[in-house]
Amino acid sequence: MTAVSPDAGRIWAAAKGPLVIGAVILAAAVVITLLRGSGQGGSLDPRSFQPEGSHAVAQLLRQNGVSVELTDDVSAVDGATLLVTHPDLIDPVRLAGMSEAAAATVLVAPASDLGRVDVETRQPGCPLAERAGAATTGGFTYTGEQSCYDSTLVRTGTVTTIGFGGVFTNDDLDEEGNAALALALLGQHERLVWYLPTAADRSQQKALTDLVPAGWLFAALQLGISAVVIALWRARRLGRVVPERLPVVVRAPRRWRAGPGCTGPRTRPGTRRRLRQATRDRLAPLLGVPAGEDPSEEIARRTSRSAPDVRTLLYDNGPVDDRGLVALADELDALENEVRRG
Repeated sequence: MTAVSPDAGRIWAAAKGPLVIGAVILAAAVVITLLRGSGQGGSLDPRSFQPEGSHAVAQLLRQNGVSVELTDDVSAVDGATLLVTHPDLIDPVRLAGMSEAAAATVLVAPASDLGRVDVETRQPGCPLAERAGAATTGGFTYTGEQSCYDSTLVRTGTVTTIGFGGVFTNDDLDEEGNAALALALLGQHERLVWYLPTAADRSQQKALTDLVPAGWLFAALQLGISAVVIALWRARRLGRVVPERLPVVVRAPRRWRAGPGCTGPRTRPGTRRRLRQATRDRLAPLLGVPAGEDPSEEIARRTSRSAPDVRTLLYDNGPVDDRGLVALADELDALENEVRRG
């Protein structure tokens, strides 16, 4: 008998397809997120000629005598301006240590609790950016010792924070006073260390769930729910217990095949006779001996037993008790196994 209720195997068989698809999508999302912003086509990359890249401002800085060093190692920033393009991807303690080592630091659009404003042309409104004039600014707003462009650019000590990185991009560099502002911020010293946080920075400083966009997490949740629903749909419903044919038949030991009551004083001879006859019947086709003939000689040739010993085991009709029947069954089993192996 077998039950038709769903088990773990059926549920896994039904759900593994959607789960594998979901895992592939999630892995792809993580890889895309890790790689975004790196390479020669990323945002604010000084090697990139794309609209969001920064090749133009890097060339302009070099033409004005500033050495631009793109690096993922910021251990040597003494006397240099440090530009961090994605500061939110770096541990705050590590970022503070980097800023202290640099002569000046520019942080591009770190998250702020003060809110956001539209990107538009704004007047500086401060001596810090007075020479640059109007520029395309916006994004996050901050508080600082010096505040410009409606608080979208502030400076505290040697650290300058700007809420929108468009002034550094190829697409917006020639708008308004963006180029002048970019030179003023990044050309403060003869060396500029341009730091693009890498996938290694992201994986070390942020948890995996922080690297996955919220939309991808929501999609993964939906996939998980769908997988459970499909598993329940594909699994067989609970039902009554139904009979089922066994795939194999396991023969009982010889000593139990004579039937109930086989060891009584009156039934022992018949039991002994049936056990021996059954053995002879099974061995005859293996030995090529016609049914009914004495197979002792052929058995002796195939085993280490002598013909008289085999004949005694197969035909002796001496008295036997219950213990003797059990011993006889074991001996017959051993003999049959020897013949099959021989």
